[in-house]
Amino acid sequence: MKEEYLSVIRLIERLHRQFLEVVKGEIDRLGIRDINNIQALILYNIGEDELTVGELTHRGYYLGSNVSYNVRKMVENGYLIQERSTHDRRSIRVRLSEKGMDVRNKVGDVIDEQQAKLGESGINAEQLQFTATVLNRIERFLLHSYGYGPVR
Repeated sequence: MKEEYLSVIRLIERLHRQFLEVVKGEIDRLGIRDINNIQALILYNIGEDELTVGELTHRGYYLGSNVSYNVRKMVENGYLIQERSTHDRRSIRVRLSEKGMDVRNKVGDVIDEQQAKLGESGINAEQLQFTATVLNRIERFLLHSYGYGPVR
C-alpha cells in the first residue's frame, strides 16, 4: 500500500503541472505575454468575487508560487483591482478588472473544452466524483495526521 499511496501523491502533482501546461499553452496561443499560467489560474479562481489574498490562497493551490507576488504583478498589469476593505483598513481586497475577466473567461473556455474531451475519452462524471471523494478523504487523512481535525 505504501507504493500505491506515494504513486497517488506523485500523480496529483503531475496532473496539476500538466493542467498548468494546458493553461500556459492557451495563454501563449492567445498572445498574452504579461501573465503566466499560475496567474491565469488565480484569475479564474477569483471569478466574480472580491477576496483578500488570504482567502485567495485558501481557494486554490498555486504550485511553488507566491500568491502575494502574483497579485501585485497582476495589479501592475491591469488584471486586478486592489482596494482597502471598508470594514478593516488593514485588509486589502482584490477583484478582476475587465482585462482580468477576459482572461478568466478564456481559462473557463479551456476548462469547458477539457471537460468535453474527458467525456469523449470515456471518463464520466461518476468516475470523477468517486476520484474526488477518495482524494478528499486522503486530504482529510493528511490534515488529521498533523492535528488539524478528525478523519471523516
